[in-house]
Amino acid sequence: MTVPLSILDLAPISSGGTAADALRNTLDLARRAEEFGYRRYWVAEHHFAPGVASSAPAVLIALLAAATSRIRVGSGAVQIGQQTTTAVVEQFGLIDALHPGRIDLGLGRSGQRRSELLSGRPGGQPDGHGSPAGGGGASHTATREAKVVDGLLIPPPFDYSTLGKHPRLIRLAELLQQPGAQAPDFAVQVDEIIAFLRGTYTLPDGSPVQVVPGEGANVELWILGSSGGQSARVAGERGLPFAANYHVSPSHVLEAVTAYREAFRPSDVLAEPYVSVSADVLVAEDEATAAELAKPYGPWVRDIRTGRNAQPYLSPAEADAEPWTDEDARLVADRVDTRFVGAPDAVVERLEVLRRVTGADELVITTITHEHADRVRSYELLAKAWSSR
Repeated sequence: MTVPLSILDLAPISSGGTAADALRNTLDLARRAEEFGYRRYWVAEHHFAPGVASSAPAVLIALLAAATSRIRVGSGAVQIGQQTTTAVVEQFGLIDALHPGRIDLGLGRSGQRRSELLSGRPGGQPDGHGSPAGGGGASHTATREAKVVDGLLIPPPFDYSTLGKHPRLIRLAELLQQPGAQAPDFAVQVDEIIAFLRGTYTLPDGSPVQVVPGEGANVELWILGSSGGQSARVAGERGLPFAANYHVSPSHVLEAVTAYREAFRPSDVLAEPYVSVSADVLVAEDEATAAELAKPYGPWVRDIRTGRNAQPYLSPAEADAEPWTDEDARLVADRVDTRFVGAPDAVVERLEVLRRVTGADELVITTITHEHADRVRSYELLAKAWSSR
């Protein structure tokens, strides 16, 4: 059986374009993805990024669900540390009420991780599935050496140790929460969401609490994670599907899927572990065209990792004109080297390695180009090549 492909979209804003252009492109791509046979269409949550329009997943998911008819739509992921569980369940319950059985609620703990970094508490590296779309003062890699595992490149981890010291990041994180707010433990929030959806949540006095809409909603609950830490364990212990992040945190993907499987306990949702793995992909008719379209990616990642946040995505010609140093190349090497760029058959071969090494039950593809037509074409070529392999 062919492992299904899904999509993760940031609603990227191209240079010379607007947020409205990006959102219209996202709606168009979702319709085309449905035609191409992709299983689900997820949107990320990013804030304060001039080059990213996906800041309100629930709103965008409602628009996507209305614009399509079959494909599952959902979040990859909601930053649960920056909202109450009640608000999240109400938002997704409302969408499910009008589009029943098609909605995925993906949860990420980036909000908690950011709070840990800002307060000096341990928490590991930030979750790349959703955040202010920017780093800030981070050094390029930790000391671990790159390795190849059965054909899959596992680069050294990017070093996020200075993130919590960056004044701009501190201020942006403060803007995402009410003054003095403290995010509850991630596991507690996940359990609250499960209880709200099932209608089993009670107050300390034993009286029930109903979240309407939300209670009984037929949403598919996912946990997204970038390491073998709490997200992977929570997903496994509660028998939920888990999405591991290779496209932003490739150095930790094997640790993440291993931790999830080791922690897995069968549930009324899953009898066995179910893992999706993300990959950054760009496909064109030939290698040379793909390489040309891929040129802006390095400068885009550099902006994110130097605290400028994700800027509008450049054209290849604009990328050629950008100043570029060896230090810039080292800063983004783990992301650039693990991107799957090329002609359809070559990319499919590399994705098959990712699937085999991680044991993925599903692959989630994210693609960014300056021209919308090139992005649509990339997904079309990939879908055809993947289904015919």
